[in-house]
Amino acid sequence: MRLHTISVAVLVLATISGVRPASAACTDASFKGAYGYLHGRQGGLPFDTTVVVGQFTADGKGALSGGSWTLIQNGGTNGTGTFTGKYTIAKNCTGTLTFSTEDNGNTPAHFNIVLDNGNQGFQMIQSDSQDTQPGYGVAQGTVTCGLPGKKQTLAANIVGLDPSGFPEVIVGQLILDGKGNISGTATISNNGTISKGPVTGTYTQQTSCLGTAQITPKGFTAMNFNTVDVNGGKELLLIETDTSTFRSGTAQQ
Repeated sequence: MRLHTISVAVLVLATISGVRPASAACTDASFKGAYGYLHGRQGGLPFDTTVVVGQFTADGKGALSGGSWTLIQNGGTNGTGTFTGKYTIAKNCTGTLTFSTEDNGNTPAHFNIVLDNGNQGFQMIQSDSQDTQPGYGVAQGTVTCGLPGKKQTLAANIVGLDPSGFPEVIVGQLILDGKGNISGTATISNNGTISKGPVTGTYTQQTSCLGTAQITPKGFTAMNFNTVDVNGGKELLLIETDTSTFRSGTAQQ
């Protein structure tokens, strides 16, 4: 299982299992298909802190298309956008990504990357000056997205700031019924105060594997997220779209 280590109100960094043989050589063709990604930076809480969750498709020849992103910044300034781009992959499986627009319209955004997990994922860091943003990406894999009617149980880890700017961590089990409904349980640490209870909600998913989720732990207001389905349908990347909040994370089988 891949474990995501999350720093409060910063971002989720992935340590993806899988060892690359020493003799393996990569090319642009090694990077092909749809990928979800997450990156961010930490500033003085809750200000100057950014997390971006997005998706793009690599053509195996150095071009990126179909890019989309959702941004949360400065404790609740949200934005969305689209992009195209390009990439390079060296023989040693390191490379670069260039997004035409991202992070509320910064043009362009540059990243250095390292492929991992048999080229099914990558670690990334923004290489533009004054943008300290590490992150990771995961291949979408072979999956039919939408609402197929198949029940799915996910372990969720969501971190960020509540509307008052206090650090908050949510760990729980989300049960997706395949028809757009969510149930489950969650443990929440809000500025050190612990609560546990049931979770209800709804979700949508497009055939592109982009979607939305509304999650409501008992005693809390509803939390609305944009989602990206990755890892063959076994994982969701989530980023909250509500104003004056700052939460992102993952949910994995």
